[in-house]
Order: sequence, then C-alpha cells, then structure tokens
Amino acid sequence: MKPISALEEKKGVKAPEIFSASSISKIKSSRKIQPSATELIEGIIKGNKTALSRAITLIESKNQEHLKKANTIIDTCLKEQKNTLRIGITGVPGVGKSTFIEVFGTYLTSLGKKVAVLAVDPTSSLSKGSILGDKTRMEALVKDDAAFIRPSPSGESLGGVARKTRESIVLCEAAGFDIILIETVGVGQSETAVHSMVDFFLLLKLAGAGDELQGIKRGIMEMADIIAINKADGKNKQAAKIAKVEFSRALHLYPPKENGWIPNVLQCSAIENTGIDSIWETIQEYLTKTEPFFKEKRKQQNKYWLLQTIDDQLKTNFYNHKKVQEQLKVLTDEVMNNQISPFIAAEQLLSIQQKKD
Repeated sequence: MKPISALEEKKGVKAPEIFSASSISKIKSSRKIQPSATELIEGIIKGNKTALSRAITLIESKNQEHLKKANTIIDTCLKEQKNTLRIGITGVPGVGKSTFIEVFGTYLTSLGKKVAVLAVDPTSSLSKGSILGDKTRMEALVKDDAAFIRPSPSGESLGGVARKTRESIVLCEAAGFDIILIETVGVGQSETAVHSMVDFFLLLKLAGAGDELQGIKRGIMEMADIIAINKADGKNKQAAKIAKVEFSRALHLYPPKENGWIPNVLQCSAIENTGIDSIWETIQEYLTKTEPFFKEKRKQQNKYWLLQTIDDQLKTNFYNHKKVQEQLKVLTDEVMNNQISPFIAAEQLLSIQQKKD
C-alpha cells in the first residue's frame, strides 16, 4: 500500500483505514465459532471425523479451559464404548510401520471394518517440533471413508505414545471404529506404556539388521503377541526365514503368558502385500483362545490409565505452582554450579509445593 506523503496530507488526502470498525466486524463474524462439548459429543457418536479430530485436539491441549471441556467429552464417550479391538504396532525406526499399517488397515476395511489409526511421531528434544507426516505416508488409507488417521506428537511422553493416546482411543471407539491401531515411534525398551493400553501387541522386526540377538535381551519381546518379520521380499526372503527361526528360538526363553497364548513369528511384506491375511487370522485366533482374559485385561488397562493420570496431574500441578516456578531457576543454577546437590534441591522444591499458600 502506497504511503500518504506530507504534501498529500496537507491537501486533505486521508490515509486509508486498514482496520476499520466494519472490517473488524466482518473478520470476527467470519471466524468459526468453536463447537460446544455437547455438539462435539453428538458429532463423535454420529461418526463425524471432523468432530472427532477437534475433540482430540482439545484433549491434547494444555489449556485449562480446553481440559475441562475435554473431560466432559471423555466422560460421556466412555459410556458410549462399543466392542472394539485395540492393536499396538511397534518396531524400530525404519522397520516399515507406516507402510505396514496402511496395507493392514486397507485389508481390514476391505473386510467391512472401520479402522482408526493413532500414529505417534517423535518430538525433537531440541526444537520441540514433530513432522506429523503419517497422513502423507498413508496416501491410500487416508482416502478410505472407513478409516481415520490421527498423527500426534509424542512430546515428553515415554513409551513412544502421545500424552493423551488413551483418551484418543476412547473417542475413536465412541465414534464407532471397530479396530484402533496405535503406531508408536519405536523407541525400544520403554514401550511398556503401549502394552498397557492395547489388547494385542504386534512387534515388527527386520531380517539381517542385527536384531536377532539384541531382540532376546529386550523386554519388549516378552510382551509381543506376534512378531512379524517385515520386508520379507526380494533378496530379503532368505534372511527373513533365518530371522524367523532365530526369533522363534528366542521366544522359548520366556515364561508362558498368563492367558496361555504362545506368540507366533510370522513373515510379511507390506510392499508385496503378502502375509497380511495370516497376521489377521492369528489375531482372531488369539482373541478366541484368550477370550476369558479379555475383560480382565481391559480392567488392568483402566487401572494403569488411572495411575498414569495421577502421575501426570501431580507433575502438572508441581510445575504450575507459582512459588515452585520462582525457585526452580534459582535452585537449578545452584545445582549446575555445584552449590547444592540435586537431591537437596528437589527436596526443597517438593516441600514448597506441600506447604499451604
């Protein structure tokens, strides 16, 4: 926009109103009014994906007003839960989780299932940012009317899951999705958090990646209900067969599961679309054989959810405490300069929170 010169100003030329009262009014009216909790709940129950996405955004927010609204939505959606299957899918970065999930999800929708994918992307410890590119990687599945894909940042959460993954599961179930697939970032031993929120745990492995022996030492092997050797195609076919034997031997080192299930080692190729049906058949076999334990496992999931929520709330309350915030930087500097031990500093900060304001 051309500025008004001093000469023009003397001649009485007025500067244009960049933000006039009428233009501001139009801007305000053009903004979408945020839906109420009741409207979002109604939309979720009807299977509206937009309402579902908005509700998940609310529960992921740290804004206190948003959290109140989110809690209302979650509480109502818990009562709307239907018979669903929660499947956790994990594996080291590069194992092909996203490609596998797209092929597996498409296979399930072809069987008439409604599938929700809760994909978790790693958050940078430096920039605090996440790419959230799962929708780009799952081009075919994202266009499927029977599918819903929601990428979320892992943030500071351990276990390769987002801070509010459990709540997102509840909302997806209320929206009528039959199967919830939870894709994790694949961080190895700390993924016990994933196991605590799913009914079935699928571990993807690679052949010839030096994982055979390392896998024996990882606790995650003990939790797997199926180990699938992915990318069993082309030149990798022979290596996949060898890996299958090695992992099968490794599984014999672990005690039997409480539900009596003996984990299988399968081969698959998401690129060639082979072995996907065998994985689904094995999952169905698992559900049939472990049916008496299903409800008890759901109870344990709820118990873990309660304890984790308490931990999260205590941490939030601690860091939001005004006096703790004031002293945190002071004590942090003292710890960094070896003026006080971390243990004494932590004790002082905790004692500040415990005192009444």
